[in-house]
Amino acid sequence: MQAVYDRKKRGLRHFLREALAGTSQDFTQGSLSRGIALLALPTMLEMAMESTFAIVDAFWVARLGTDAVAAVGITEAMVILVFSIGIGLSMAAGAMVARRIGEHDPEGAAVAAAQAIAAGVAISAVTGTLGAVFAPRLLALMDASPAVIATGARFSRIVLGANGCIILLFLINGIFRGAGDAVLSMRTLWLANLVNLALDPCFIYGLWRFPRLGVTGAAVATTTGRSIGVLFQLFLLWQGRGRVKLRRRHLRIHWPVLRPLLRVAATAIAQYFIATASWLGLARLNAAFGSAAVAGYTLAIRVITFFILPSWGISAAVATLVGQNLGARQPERAERAVWLAGRYNMAFLTAVGVGVFAFAGPLASLFSNDPEVRRITATCLRFISAGYPCYAWGMTMEQAFNGAGDSTTPTWLNLGCYWMLQIPLASVLSMATPLGARGVYAAIAGAETVLAAAGVTMFRRGRWKTVKL
Repeated sequence: MQAVYDRKKRGLRHFLREALAGTSQDFTQGSLSRGIALLALPTMLEMAMESTFAIVDAFWVARLGTDAVAAVGITEAMVILVFSIGIGLSMAAGAMVARRIGEHDPEGAAVAAAQAIAAGVAISAVTGTLGAVFAPRLLALMDASPAVIATGARFSRIVLGANGCIILLFLINGIFRGAGDAVLSMRTLWLANLVNLALDPCFIYGLWRFPRLGVTGAAVATTTGRSIGVLFQLFLLWQGRGRVKLRRRHLRIHWPVLRPLLRVAATAIAQYFIATASWLGLARLNAAFGSAAVAGYTLAIRVITFFILPSWGISAAVATLVGQNLGARQPERAERAVWLAGRYNMAFLTAVGVGVFAFAGPLASLFSNDPEVRRITATCLRFISAGYPCYAWGMTMEQAFNGAGDSTTPTWLNLGCYWMLQIPLASVLSMATPLGARGVYAAIAGAETVLAAAGVTMFRRGRWKTVKL
């Protein structure tokens, strides 16, 4: 018995070393369960680090006053569009690179990566220029007060003007994940976040020999961290540390590759924006029930986002496995990977959902001392956690489509389930029934359930297997 335990312990240590140091496994062969785990673990850690950017900024900026906090919050709302562009490009690049890697065509993967980076640079040059020039006007359009505009104009100019580092960070990490090098994405985010963590208090409060820049310092620190992360990514690509190796011959426009990449990216950008905008719509409906409802909803969403991070990692692994196995002309293996990952995802989120439902009250107490806010937070957690098993399948199916290069199907699914179902349902349940704010929470669980069912139905039809990239 002890010998069996020791073997399992050694096997687990070996797996963790491989997952965190990088793997040379061919994901078109071998165990699918192992492949999912090797891709998911570093992606989970990557996403956890990405979420700390805003948390670290908020922690240090909170001491500067409400105007500074408001400037950061409003700017982050505008940066959602930048995130949409970065994530859309990363989905398209990841799908195309995965397909080429599955075909054992590293040259094609490098060409696709170069085209995606070129598109990212061109788009960020335009959006960055507009953002830097019109930052104060954009703050005014977001109903920022004159005091907030005066405090945060330079912060917004830097963040919006340097949005290229955000777009490229998402984009190149998508290339790494598509190639099966998820650990390189993880290392990039760890590096960028450590730089941001170290520089934030230095630039904000003028520690040591750094200038005291106030809220502007948060923009300088975050932009510096992300820029260093992008430089590190380019170094990894140029040095050939992963499966994709860039060379001078790849640095030219290749329209036969760029055109389909932009086509997939356009619908992927719309897909993410539709989902994000729906959450903003729900937040606005919830705001009608007072500040306690806003605080409770905000806290609940943060808790839910934290607990769902591992599930996003599993879903990202699906995209890589689907893309590479379609490239290897193994659609049946790609399909098996999706069903297997979906079951793992459902098992994980069901367990999490039970825990969140059971301990909603204590979880809410960790974040607020206000009895009313705690009550609303706990209620929201219970409603939304009831739909966790369905969220698992919804995320898995959407990433399966994206990995295949079919970003159109999940875009229509998001449009139908979020804008045409979730928001109208939330409005009716919250305004025309005794549920009140609970109607918003019920609509979230209901729409996600419909999304999962529709996603599974569309996936079974198999159209995604025929997408050409």
